Amino acid sequence: MNLIKLDATDSTNSFLRQLAIQKELEDYTVVTANRQDAGRGQMGTKWVSEAGKNLTFSVFKRIECLDKDELFYLSMAVSLAIYDALVYFTIPQLKIKWPNDILSVNSKICGILIESIIQNGKLSASIIGVGLNLNQTNFDGVTNASSLKKITGVYYQKDEVLLKIIENIEKYEAWIVNRELSKLKKAYEKNLFRRNKPSTFKLNNGTLIMGFIKGVANNGCLKVLMEDNVMKEFDLKELKLLY
Repeated sequence: MNLIKLDATDSTNSFLRQLAIQKELEDYTVVTANRQDAGRGQMGTKWVSEAGKNLTFSVFKRIECLDKDELFYLSMAVSLAIYDALVYFTIPQLKIKWPNDILSVNSKICGILIESIIQNGKLSASIIGVGLNLNQTNFDGVTNASSLKKITGVYYQKDEVLLKIIENIEKYEAWIVNRELSKLKKAYEKNLFRRNKPSTFKLNNGTLIMGFIKGVANNGCLKVLMEDNVMKEFDLKELKLLY
């Protein structure tokens, strides 16, 4: 692992992408930052993190064995890698909230943003951005957010947690390389938040609907059994799962 530590940057994903343009990067080049001034989340949202308290990093990962319509398998692999790392640190009541938020005791503790690098029409690499709330305890004005310290009372060393996550990403990378994709999806679905439970969703037009999460499609769409017993698939732009 080639580790680059920054005191501050706008976004570790943006920094790493710019670095990849300037030179050929070693696989598993990792950039961490004590402070991000413009951290990003899914669908253009902002990732707000108290400086120095949390683990914010991005990983440059060469990945050429997936087609563009199989990208969600990488998201599943990273979600499981973080999930397993947190199991190692005995964080309680962990779940993966579709598509790739990590929850503990029903509160969000981690967000993931994966950006693809496409060359000649094919996936060549991805930049995996992770924001994990470690030691921040004040989340005023942020809904459903928490941290490892707030949940367990324990102070966590950033480098120790980072190394465990990278170790697990490497483990799940082997599943992708060996095309154990159905095994990967089964493990992801097993830990999916509110699977097989009645859940409320908000459509992009504001309408609330009810249904049961049954799993995910190969392209990452959420499979929901509707009240009329019809199975429908939704992508991230169409629907949001409410807590």
